[in-house]
Amino acid sequence: MVSEEELQKAVAPLCLRVCGEADPGALARVVAYFQTLNVTPRRVLAEFGTDERLHIRVDVAGVTERRLSVIAAKVGQIPSIENAYWHRL
Repeated sequence: MVSEEELQKAVAPLCLRVCGEADPGALARVVAYFQTLNVTPRRVLAEFGTDERLHIRVDVAGVTERRLSVIAAKVGQIPSIENAYWHRL
């Protein structure tokens, strides 16, 4: 049986943050990981920063912390991505 705490963690909103080169395909590659899980993000924000880097924020719910950790690790392996991490909202 799943405890209420585990259930709340499973549906808690989480945020994936990604920073990388301004590669036109980077946003599509990041969002594709959620498509394969059949999860529609609550919000996707991509911004070309003053540091000439692409900053991506993906807010999701219904994804476990463990799953998002795996996604962040895989996104971090994309050659144009410098770092990827997640946090709770």
